[in-house]
Amino acid sequence: MSEGITEATTATWEKEVLNASGLIMIDFWAVWCGPCKMIAPFIEEISKEYEGKVKVGKLDVDNNPNVSMQYGIRSIPTLLFFRDGKVVDQIMGAVPKNAITTKLDAQLQPA
Repeated sequence: MSEGITEATTATWEKEVLNASGLIMIDFWAVWCGPCKMIAPFIEEISKEYEGKVKVGKLDVDNNPNVSMQYGIRSIPTLLFFRDGKVVDQIMGAVPKNAITTKLDAQLQPA
């Protein structure tokens, strides 16, 4: 896992995501997933560019099936955006980096 990216697991989910404050983006992925590998560099870049504004994490769906099932993840990659433990937005599939940053920027705007 890259510096700046939190590895979320079933064991750490509550602490890292549900009880965390602010905006969190979690990438649901798997090692064998080609589209996941396509967006991985974007996720790394975003973790650096949005440092201090957005917490970025990755959750391996094969190793953490309970969390994946809890959120109805049927297709990967899926990005879920959390604020104060609640899902506020999502992206499914491999998308260009600007599609991800557009969602992040919208979530970072004052309500």
